[in-house]
Amino acid sequence: MAQRSVVIDFLPERAAVHRGDRAIVAIDVIRATTTAVTAVALGRRCFPAATIEAAAELAAKLDHPLLVGEIGGQIPDGFDISNSPTQLEQLADVSRPIVLLSTSGTLLLAESRGAEAVYAGCLRNVQAQASRLARAHDRIALIGAGSRGEFREEDQLCCAWIGDLLVEAGYEPADEYTAELIERWRGADASVIEMSNSVTYLKNTGQLADLEFILAHIDDLDAVFELDAEEIVSIGAYR
Repeated sequence: MAQRSVVIDFLPERAAVHRGDRAIVAIDVIRATTTAVTAVALGRRCFPAATIEAAAELAAKLDHPLLVGEIGGQIPDGFDISNSPTQLEQLADVSRPIVLLSTSGTLLLAESRGAEAVYAGCLRNVQAQASRLARAHDRIALIGAGSRGEFREEDQLCCAWIGDLLVEAGYEPADEYTAELIERWRGADASVIEMSNSVTYLKNTGQLADLEFILAHIDDLDAVFELDAEEIVSIGAYR
């Protein structure tokens, strides 16, 4: 049997390095993949878009969609709400699909197309995600979206937690960097993400409710969320 291995990386452009022979988990805890997972868990359909132009094309094909997201921290003209799981959860019209756009998270999802499988991962479903990967894939890339060229703490934590569970299941870290990250974040409390520049941004823009949402929803979902063509879909319960 082929060696089972896991690698941790970051930035959307790095997806091209791994998509040829690995399943990819795209991770943008603050906030794109958390928002996508939350949307689908609420019963909405969710369509991630890499660009404003792609968002407009997706929206044109859907019935009364919500445009959700940001570029460079700003809500684009014509969008309904920011890339916020808190704001999304407060909306009652779950029959409306969302088109989701973010600076790097949805771009990472788009760049990951062509991998063996593409998942949207976040802190809401760490154990379920690891269980699905261990059952379905031998070679896995856990990729943090990154922001302004940084591998933010919240994405490192999520990648490392999933990676640690995979190592426990018999996977080998593909390189020293992956092994080091798993060791660094093993056993860390989720509150360590408060040191992140992403949290500073949320604080400075009055959006700390999203941090509170993330910390209140650690590993609370059994579902796994896969990119199927243009849509993020739930593919069942795993623990």
